[in-house]
Amino acid sequence: MLKGFKDFILRGNVIDLAVAVVIGTAFTAIVTAVVNSIITPLVSLFFKADAAGNFGPQLTSLYGDQVTFPIGDLISAIISFLSVALVVYFVFVLPMNTFKAHVEARKGTAAEEPAEEPAAATEAELLVEIRDLLAQNARS
Repeated sequence: MLKGFKDFILRGNVIDLAVAVVIGTAFTAIVTAVVNSIITPLVSLFFKADAAGNFGPQLTSLYGDQVTFPIGDLISAIISFLSVALVVYFVFVLPMNTFKAHVEARKGTAAEEPAEEPAAATEAELLVEIRDLLAQNARS
């Protein structure tokens, strides 16, 4: 039972996944701080709001209170997600794919196109070939 667990943990994919989760979590904190401290105030400069989190439509409730739908928080979350996704792709995924392609090319296991097979002869071509062979045999 423990041997199977050990084999599962020592498999490369599990360790890669664990490292990716740790790096992603740490990087998400950095991106969130950048978005909240730099990008959100920049967005607030263009819209009438004290912070982008307060940006959104304001409606009056049945009791006369103002209700704001803070879509600025949603915009900040989308910017954070796209920032993390772009950095993870360009820093980790793209170089890893390039590295794997180079390794496969060196091993010679890169997908090679199969040799093109000659096209099958048509019925007319076969009949012409048979006629020529029969004529040649008749002469000899």
